[in-house]
Amino acid sequence: MCKRLIYCGLLSAALMAASCSSGYKITGFQRSRILIDSTFDTAADKDLAQFIKPYKRQVDSIMSPVVGRTSEYMYADRPESNLSNLLADILVWCGKDYGERPDFAIYNIGGIRSAFAKGDVTYGDVLDVAPFENKICFVTLTGRDVTELFGQIAAVGGEGVSHEVELVITKDGKLKSAKVGGRAIAPDAQYRIATLDYVAQGNDNMTAFKNSTDLNSPQSKDNNVRFIIMRYMQEKMSQGESVGSRIEGRIKTED
Repeated sequence: MCKRLIYCGLLSAALMAASCSSGYKITGFQRSRILIDSTFDTAADKDLAQFIKPYKRQVDSIMSPVVGRTSEYMYADRPESNLSNLLADILVWCGKDYGERPDFAIYNIGGIRSAFAKGDVTYGDVLDVAPFENKICFVTLTGRDVTELFGQIAAVGGEGVSHEVELVITKDGKLKSAKVGGRAIAPDAQYRIATLDYVAQGNDNMTAFKNSTDLNSPQSKDNNVRFIIMRYMQEKMSQGESVGSRIEGRIKTED
């Protein structure tokens, strides 16, 4: 088991501020380090286990159902990874359910919080990967804004982009070239983009999205990205297929 250290301390600045109004003042503080490892697993607390048993049964009934299968271990990384590629492609795939035909999709790496092991994927696994209440979103950007967006993606070393995107970036975070659908970006053209509503607001340093127009952002619960991921996996599973993806040079890094 990986060892984790929990550091306990006092935020002295905050407490000093509080002391001004309470009449107390800090004269000293102490901290200690508690090592959390397998030692704590050797002696189970029977009373605690009995207490949480009914709640565990309920949680397991929600988290355990299998929603799909993966053909390989899938993880997220920059500049490109099989999981970030898959999730961006899923955003394009679901466009048909919203009357949309996006030119490409962006999925922020910061929003991918876990990986998929090879084999069965449960509801809980999808929740681990996409734990936030982010919903699908469609916006329009001009070619100039798309180029700016790709420059911002280059600056952080990459984000999840769909199959239609080809970027060449430098190791120091500069955009060298960009294509969508195999073509250079036309400055005055209009590009329809699928993403998460959080990203469409300009978060995670993708401020070019603040210039977007024609927003389509359905807000009902079933439009949460985790449910879209599950629908994709369930469809593949119903067809007897496992879900997979590959690194294909969507974002290349050069000197």
